[in-house]
Amino acid sequence: MKGTIFALEEFSVYDGPGVRTGVFFSGCPLRCNWCHNPEGFCMAPKPVRTMQGCLNCGRCEAVCPNPGDCRSCGACALACPRRLIRMSAETVEAAELAGRIMKNAKILSASGGGVTFTGGEALMQPDFLFELLELTKPLHRAVETCGHIDPGVFERAARSCDLVMIDIKMTDPDDHKKYTGVSNNLILSNLARLCNGNTPFTIRIPLIPGVNDNEDNMAATADLIAGCKNLTGVELLPYNRAAGAKYARMGMTYAPLFDVNAGINVRADIFTDRGIPCTVF
Repeated sequence: MKGTIFALEEFSVYDGPGVRTGVFFSGCPLRCNWCHNPEGFCMAPKPVRTMQGCLNCGRCEAVCPNPGDCRSCGACALACPRRLIRMSAETVEAAELAGRIMKNAKILSASGGGVTFTGGEALMQPDFLFELLELTKPLHRAVETCGHIDPGVFERAARSCDLVMIDIKMTDPDDHKKYTGVSNNLILSNLARLCNGNTPFTIRIPLIPGVNDNEDNMAATADLIAGCKNLTGVELLPYNRAAGAKYARMGMTYAPLFDVNAGINVRADIFTDRGIPCTVF
């Protein structure tokens, strides 16, 4: 089974317990206004250009078989004399990728770590993911998801891994649609499945200034998950102020609907006061 990934991050300490390998799947059903991984939006690889140092030689344009209609063939990347163009993702066989992950299995396991499948959205390539979850046993296997996924796929993933990390960005459905492009109804229904299931799970909240870092949203989120038996805790992830850096290199425009320089309101106490462990990154 082949799948598409845009990054393989070794020896990460931010995406689950211990030291981990992070596998970033291409494709995402959301368009979060603050996303710092736009290369993960689409399944197909796209050219990523670094303009600094460009000779303006025109070789990339000369070899393009479909000018103005990129088909992700990669010809421009091969033609660039300074290697300033790369493809945003790679297509790889699950068995090959599992081999790359498992080469560090002893080190990862010794730290209490393992592998985390994230993205983009890993569950948009379910067959590829499920094969990798089998091939990477007995490592600790975590799946990070936005939750906007078919319930059947979501439940199978939860049964197949050791930890689910689910992003809960905000509780208000209108705000959620405004800032991510989709309602949160499906996400919250999948969260309920985790609360009623048997798989350990962690809530991750990206704190966006003036969007979801207010007390009402934090309190509503805490009330949703208080008392869930397999909840390991909440992780608060302050907004990445370098989020817009990659967009221009992919021919995209970064247009945040909030003040990127505003202060961020971090209220871990709202969770800890309800007996929910909370970590601020």
